[in-house]
Amino acid sequence: MPTSPHFAPSPSGEYRCGENLNLYTSSACTGLATQAAAGRQLRIIGTAENAVQVQLCEDDYLAWLDLSDRTLIAPAPEPYQAVRVERDDIERRIEGAIAFARAAMAQPHHYLWGGTVAPNYDCSGLMQAAFASVGVWLPRDSYQQGAFTTAIAFEELQAGDLLFFQEPEKSRISHVALYLGDGDYLHSSGVQRGRNGIGIDPFTANGSEIGARYYPLRHSAGRILHSYQPGDGWAG
Repeated sequence: MPTSPHFAPSPSGEYRCGENLNLYTSSACTGLATQAAAGRQLRIIGTAENAVQVQLCEDDYLAWLDLSDRTLIAPAPEPYQAVRVERDDIERRIEGAIAFARAAMAQPHHYLWGGTVAPNYDCSGLMQAAFASVGVWLPRDSYQQGAFTTAIAFEELQAGDLLFFQEPEKSRISHVALYLGDGDYLHSSGVQRGRNGIGIDPFTANGSEIGARYYPLRHSAGRILHSYQPGDGWAG
C-alpha cells in the first residue's frame, strides 16, 4: 500500500476522517466526486503532487483528497470491520432510513453533485446516507446501487426498495430514488428536471410535473437483500 510523507504512519494502514471531507474526481481536485462524513475510514493508494488517491473503506469508492485537507484525517487504530446486515434485519431498519430521507427533505438544502453529507445531497448520496444512518451500507453511485440490489418487477415494489432511471444519452443508470410505498418515491434531483433538491413524486406518467419527466426514464427497481461488504467489487 502506498505511503505518503504528508501523513503519519498508521498501525492499521487506514485513516479516519476527523471532519466531513470533500473528495475529488482527479488529482487536480476541481470536480467533487463524493464526500466522506466524519468518522469514516480510508486508505491511501496513490500519490500526486498536491493530492493523494484514497479508497473509502465502507464502500471501496476511489477518489482524491486535496493535501490541504491532510490535517483532517488521522491514523485509525484499528482497520474497518464491516457488519453484514441481512434482509430480515434490513426490513426492520427501513422505517428509519425513510425517516432520515424525509428529515433531509425538511431542512434547507440544494442538490449537490457528489453530495453525501447533510444538508446537500445528490441522488445516490442521499440513498447511501439514509441507509448508512441505520447501519446498512450501499455502494456509492446510482449505477453501482442498481447492480448491487436484486432486481424486482415494478409491481413488486415495497417501501424501502430503490427505483432506477436512465437518461437517453447515458449508457447506464443515472438516477436513483427511494420508494416510500403507496405509489410515491423520494429523491434528490437537479434543476434540469425542475427541482433543486429533495422531493416526493408519484411513480406514474401524470401524477406530478417532475414525476412525469422521470417516468419515461424508468429503468428498473431493486431490493436491498444485504449490506455492502468491502471487496464486493463496486469501487468508484
